[in-house]
Amino acid sequence: MSIIKDFLLQLSLVIVPVGIYQAYLLGHIQIRKNTNLFLALLWGSSVFLCMSFPISYGNGMHHDFRIVPLLIGTLYGGQRTGVFLSLLVIIYRYYLGVDTGFYSSLLAIACGFSVILYFQKTFVKVSSKNKRIKIAVLLSSYYCLAGTVFVSVLKGITTESLTLQILHFGCAAGIAWLMTALNENMAEIHTMRKELQNAERLRLIGNLTGVFAHEIRNPMQVARGFLQLLDTPDMPDKKKQYIKLSIEELDQANNIIHQFLSFGKPLSDLDVDVDVADQLRRAVALLQNYALSKNVIIQTHIESNCIVHGNAQRMNQFLINIMKNAIESIPDSGTVWASCIALDQSHVEIRVKDEGIGMSKEEVDRLGSPYYSLKESGTGLGMMVCFQIIKSFNGKLKVLSEQNAGTEVVARIPKA
Repeated sequence: MSIIKDFLLQLSLVIVPVGIYQAYLLGHIQIRKNTNLFLALLWGSSVFLCMSFPISYGNGMHHDFRIVPLLIGTLYGGQRTGVFLSLLVIIYRYYLGVDTGFYSSLLAIACGFSVILYFQKTFVKVSSKNKRIKIAVLLSSYYCLAGTVFVSVLKGITTESLTLQILHFGCAAGIAWLMTALNENMAEIHTMRKELQNAERLRLIGNLTGVFAHEIRNPMQVARGFLQLLDTPDMPDKKKQYIKLSIEELDQANNIIHQFLSFGKPLSDLDVDVDVADQLRRAVALLQNYALSKNVIIQTHIESNCIVHGNAQRMNQFLINIMKNAIESIPDSGTVWASCIALDQSHVEIRVKDEGIGMSKEEVDRLGSPYYSLKESGTGLGMMVCFQIIKSFNGKLKVLSEQNAGTEVVARIPKA
């Protein structure tokens, strides 16, 4: 009964690290940092525990499955990880006592594990799951066979010892097969997830490109038509009007291109501590004349100590987009309130409220969708960019609105 307990303990000491490995590395799309160090520590702990709690037999013999973490760690972690694990086996076995077991382990590492190191690069280059499993099983079998030969030479051969060696040989090869198959299946799932993610990106880019081309074509065709009319000598009185309309349409096309590129461009890595109060003052100053031309008054409430961490240019872009939307939502005249407050010790809150026409619940729910806009000349990309910017600051963006009662945009961002 104790042999069965020891066997199950050895099995758990091998399976648990494999589960941790799959959850830590293969369970995530993004590549983790310090992977080799993590693997060395993970499989090293498994080797240490397997050697500390071996399967003991009545005649003083004992076995363990150190070959499995030794093999898996080397094949997936690289040759450096393998060298570290083999040195760990030798040092710890020396600590346990210099006897025939130590010398057999030393000879097995020298003759058996050197072959595993040699075929590690071959294992990495092979893309077939079945071939990888075969390589792992053959290498584990070779290592166990080498260990059996050295034990037999050093300790002699008996029927009982030979039976135990054969059982150890079969169990180690079977566990190596199981662990490698699990890793390869998880690797396939990992690859499929990456492919699905890339496919979704390509699908989105395809949809955006189609709508983008349509949005650009319209103002271009209008501008082209007016320019053709300018070439005719019988309409001299309308030239200024045509030129003005052509410039407006070209500006609209340029605005669409700018917003599309802002949405698709990766966020800059030049993140710094951003004073939202200064950015809000700057945005208000830039839009003051534009607001007066629309008979709109901008009122502000700006507190100090509103520092967040992110891209200052993107924060400025967000504030200008939101405030410009607020100004344009007011049909005749009204007021826009913009505020920046330190909500608590951990967050900064930005609020922009207007007295515009407002939106229904269905319209609010659709904000941020590709090319959804309530403006006649809107592209629908502005709010997508705003949501993306706040997300880059690890914040949340909320829109509160009622028809004929105005709209309030609330952004809550963690402090720097």
